[in-house]
Formats: sequence, structure tokens, C-alpha cells
Amino acid sequence: MSKVTVAKSAGFCFGVDRAVKMVYNELEKGTKVATLGPIIHNQDVVSDMQAKGARVISSVDELEPGETIVIRSHGVGSDVYRQIEAKGNRMLDATCPFVSRIHKIVAEKTAQGYFILIAGDESHPEVQGIVGHCSQNYLVFKDNSQLKDLFQKNDEFFGKKLAFVAQTTYNVLVWEECLKVIPKDDPDIVIFDTICNATDTRQSDAAELAKSSDIMLVVGGKHSSNTVKLAEVCSRYCKTYHIENSDELSALKLPDVENIGITAGASTPAYIIKEVKTTMSENVNLTANQDEEIDFAEAIDQSFKKIYTGEKVKGIVVGIDSNEITVDLGTKHTGYVKLDDLTDDSTKKPEDIVSIGDEIDLIVIKVNDADGTAALSKRKVDEQAGYEKVVAAKESGEVLEGKVTRIVNKGVTLNYLGVRIFIPASQTGLPRGAELDQLLNQKVNFVIIDTDEDPRKRRAVGSIKKVEDAKKEEARAKFWETAKVGDTFKGVVKSLTSFGAFVDLGGIDGMVHISELSWKRIKHPSEVVSIGDTLEVYIKDLKPEEKRISLGYKKAEDNPWEIFKSKYSVGDVVKVTIVSITSFGAFGQIMDGVDGLIHISQIADSKVENVKDHLAVGDEVDVKIIEIDDESKRISISMRALAEDAQDED
Repeated sequence: MSKVTVAKSAGFCFGVDRAVKMVYNELEKGTKVATLGPIIHNQDVVSDMQAKGARVISSVDELEPGETIVIRSHGVGSDVYRQIEAKGNRMLDATCPFVSRIHKIVAEKTAQGYFILIAGDESHPEVQGIVGHCSQNYLVFKDNSQLKDLFQKNDEFFGKKLAFVAQTTYNVLVWEECLKVIPKDDPDIVIFDTICNATDTRQSDAAELAKSSDIMLVVGGKHSSNTVKLAEVCSRYCKTYHIENSDELSALKLPDVENIGITAGASTPAYIIKEVKTTMSENVNLTANQDEEIDFAEAIDQSFKKIYTGEKVKGIVVGIDSNEITVDLGTKHTGYVKLDDLTDDSTKKPEDIVSIGDEIDLIVIKVNDADGTAALSKRKVDEQAGYEKVVAAKESGEVLEGKVTRIVNKGVTLNYLGVRIFIPASQTGLPRGAELDQLLNQKVNFVIIDTDEDPRKRRAVGSIKKVEDAKKEEARAKFWETAKVGDTFKGVVKSLTSFGAFVDLGGIDGMVHISELSWKRIKHPSEVVSIGDTLEVYIKDLKPEEKRISLGYKKAEDNPWEIFKSKYSVGDVVKVTIVSITSFGAFGQIMDGVDGLIHISQIADSKVENVKDHLAVGDEVDVKIIEIDDESKRISISMRALAEDAQDED
């Protein structure tokens, strides 16, 4: 038994579907409609529209008073828009968003002095429309061979600014060959990827199906560019037949095969695809792949479904521009989401948030039935979902993370999943009076402490301080469980007093007494440390019941007395600086932190009545170490001993 499989992406593309729905919608309302050329390359659809009252005209001059003119998805040149404006008739623009993007590109690049090179069929309406935005500054090429010939025969191309675009339905494989012809790394050449994603997907799906099929049926107008290209793609892998509808099947002598694939061009409506599939099944008694069945009646009903402001809908992303995206809602409306309604993050672009083919939830914010458009918001959906999470976080106490975005009166604000969170200055965790600017653009952890009673306002109050307090409390509990005398820590000097420095050990404070800050005598801790300094300290004493910690900072290896003992002995001669004078002698500094006493009896070899008659602060004198008292850490030094030694030598 044979099997019939329909390609996943067969049939109407977004742009054609939008244009057809736009015309049928106007006809339903009794509007006098004229399409500028056949709305699509499908005579069955065009004939049905004509039967319902639509006219097909070839130029704006043919418009009758009161008629609404519809621009088809292929688009038109800028001169046509001017003609319609001059005529005064109402216009509905069904130009495919992908085609409109090309119009914008070529117009901008032409204005910037670029020469436009267009890959496509010069006689195709879409290409003619693109040309109409180039100000005669263009060339159209059909394939890589013609492009190569253009480069060889037009020396003036070299040194010119060139911009390349392609017809939206251009053959993807041929475009890849064209790219090989274009000079690489030339700063004067820009290349835009303008082949419609739907075209690429349709051709890829058709190729994959053709690889596993014995024959392919490509359904669509004989003059449809994208359908002809589909037939070309499929014919590379198996025998391929291009038909317009099921009526042509009877004239074909199809071989008896196991696998038959069906695909269709962008202008082929679903009911024609179904007729072809049904006819094949009846004629050759085939079993269709049930997974590919489509409820066409439901699809048609859905296409005419109305949507309302405030309604939540789903949409498929079909176009991405610099400041908005286009979505297919499955209805007669074309959906647009502006960047501001896509995200509140000013640093992001649409392509950072969504990709072609994504299905996203949206809120309808405005419907224009006359134009067949709908303004939508993803941001509102995100905010609603975000607020629900914020409310849940308040109940659970969950710690959230967000970036501070603004400094406001009496606090800061941040955004969490689209919800504005206000954090009062008292809840920022900063000291009273501190500059809030230091939090700007910083990621912070916070908890929700209040939410608005009216969920529509979606307002909430958060606290950074409560998170920090909880961390400190946890750190304190852990500290008292594990800390013991001798443990070392790295801490930050938090404050200074006249008697010492308070050090934050990470959620708990300890004090380094002034006597523990330096081996030298100091009058104030600021002589050694400053607020914000990182110190390596150790626990000297713990009093858990009083929650008091005494810290040590001086290190034994830095003890000047120990350094002195390792360098000097009794009998050594050293040079000292007089640092103070008393009635009983003078103190001379031997090294930093170590002084020795020159007793009044050791100043000279004769009796000294007044020390100041012989020495002054700042004098440098040579002395002999005559005694070291290790227990009391006192050193006796003598000038007299040196004089006596000198006499003995004489």
C-alpha cells in the first residue's frame, strides 16, 4: 500500500495569507474592492474573489470612485503610492512585511550612494516593486552565472559601493552560489539576507520530503515564482510533477510507487492541497499519513475569528525588524509588536528576544479591523506572569535577583520579570544618608515585603536589607558554633574609636584594642589603619555569653624586641638617636620600636649635673650596650663605656 505525505510547510505563506484575508474581509463588509493585479498567483482564488465582487485592475488609472484599492503582497514602487494618493481612493497595503523590509533597505542604501544589485526575476511583480524604490540605480540578475558575467563586463562596479538583496522567493541554493561570486571582505559591499524564512523553510521541507519519496506533486500556479522554484528543488531528488489543482491529475500517467510527496507554493490555498491529496487517495487507493491531516474547515473558521482588546492570544513570529516584530495570529489580522511592547530592557533588540517561528503569548492592545492589523504586547503578558511570581515570592519569602535601574525619591527601583519593584532607602542595606547612586545598574538580591492590593497596578515593595540581615544572622550562628581562640580571619575595618578598631568578620564584629594594632606606641588607631582596610586578624579571646570577640593584629614575627635580640648582644656598639630626655638620663632609639636608656651616670666619664647640658632630642651618638633585661624588656646603653674603652686602648 502506498503512502501520501504532505510537506509540513506547504501552502499559504504569511504574506499571501494576510493579503487574501484582507480582501475577503472587505468583501464581507460589502466594500467595493479592486486589487492592483491578481492578489495571488492562483486563478481559483482570484476567480472566487471576482465572483464576490472584487475587480482586478492593472493600473491606478482604472480605479473607480469609491473603490478601495488593495496592494498585493508583492508590493509596488514608491511612484504607485503617489498615484493612489493623487487619485484619492482608500488604500489597504497588503505588502508582505519581508518585502517591505527590502523596500526600506534599497531606499536607504540608494540614498547613501549605493548601487543596488537584485537577485531575482526581472519580470516578477515583487522585483518590479523593489526596483521602484531604487531611483533607477540598480541591476537585476537571475543567477550566479549572470552575476559573474556582470562583474566581468562592468569594471565600474569595482570601487563602487554595492548593496545586494534577493527576491523573497529566490532559490536558496542558487543564492548560496551567488554569494561565492561576490568579492569577500570588501568594505564597500554589503549583503542583506532577504529571502523569506518561510520560503527557505518551504524549500527545505520539500527537499527533505523529496529525498524519501518516489514522486513529488508540486501544487500551485504555473506563473508562481516560488512554486516553480519548489518544483526545481524537488526535481533534484525524484520525479516531479507541477500541477495547479486536482483537475490536472487525471491527465497524468503516474507510476505505481510506494511513497508520494505533496508540497505547494505560497499562493496555494489549503483546500486545493486537500483536493489533490483526496483525489490521489481515491484514484490509487492510497492510505494517507494521518499525522498530516488538517482540519481545513476549522482553519478557515479560525482565519475569520475576531479578536478583542485585552484578549490573550498566541502568535507565530514571522518577521523581525529593527523596532518591531510581525506575528501571525491565525486570524484575518496581521499582528505587530513594537519594541516597547516587546521588552522594557532598552539595551535589547527584537532579535535578542525572539526568533522567526517562535510561538509567543500576547495581549491585544488595539485592533484595527479596517486595516486588518492588531497592536499587541508581549511585555504585558510577561508583567502579568511576573507579578504572579512576585506575589508568590512574598508568601514564600523567596530571595529574588534583579538589577537596579533607577534612583528615585526616597529609594531605588528595579525590574523583576517586567514588574517594577520599589526599594525604600531604609531597605537598601546602605547606611543612613549614604549615596544611593552606588546601587545603580548593580545586581542585588532582595525579598518582597509588600504588594499592592489591586493586582492590576502590579506594584511591589522589596528589601535588600532583609536579605543581608538574614545572611549576617546565619553567619553569626555559624561563627559561634565553630569559632575558637587562635582562629584567623580576614576582616574589613568597620569603624574606629579612641581605644581600638572594630572589624567586620563577615556578619559579626570583633575589636582590635589599640595596644594590639602596633608594636609601637600610638595615640590613635588611625595612625595604623583606616575604615575599609582589610586586615588579617586572629581571635585572642571569646565571650559567647556577651557576644564579644577580642582580636589580635600584631604578629610575633614583627615584634621589634625579638628582632632586636636576634641582631644585637651586650657589648655591641650601635648608633642611636636621642628621642627623649629625663632628669635621670636620655632614651636613644636603637631601631624602630626599641629604645635604650643612657643613665645620667653613663653619659660621660665625669659627673653630669644636667643631661640637657650634654644631649638634645635628635642627636645621634654612638653607645655601647651594657645590659639587656629580657624579662622586663629593658636595655641599658652607655656613652661613658665607650670613652673608657678608648682610654684603655691608649
